[in-house]
Amino acid sequence: MKTLYDINSTQIALISEIEALDGEITDNVSELLAINKTDLEVKSIAYLEVIRTKESMNKMIDEEIKRLTNAKKTNDNLVVRLKSNLIKAVDTFGDYQVGFQKFSKRKSEIINVIDVNALPAEYKVVKVTETADKIAIKEALKRGETIEGASIECNYHLKIN
Repeated sequence: MKTLYDINSTQIALISEIEALDGEITDNVSELLAINKTDLEVKSIAYLEVIRTKESMNKMIDEEIKRLTNAKKTNDNLVVRLKSNLIKAVDTFGDYQVGFQKFSKRKSEIINVIDVNALPAEYKVVKVTETADKIAIKEALKRGETIEGASIECNYHLKIN
């Protein structure tokens, strides 16, 4: 079975041959066009089957990712709740040991900033992020302006009805 590339190349060669014959389609060329059309139809259906199979598999993968994400969230919540219960036990009983496991608390500190705008300038860090205004760039390029570092790329997407 030919590849889609080979089928396209054959079609281009046949069109060139027809043009070389001043538009005349010989019986041989007509037969080759029919064979090429059949090859194209068979190959296109095969591609479509692979596309649909992979899309279906991707949907199943997305669902599995969602299921695993939910399972992880459930586990994380359980761990937080169990640690909280152990901290309450340490508060009630003090530090204690069970076998080789010692249960105690460790102090840590975090800073809560309620309103960054209310802070004095010496306690702020300013971050500047530059992004391209793609809408303005597109409009300018369509008007014929030349913008260094930007261009319009035309993409085509497969449409299957």
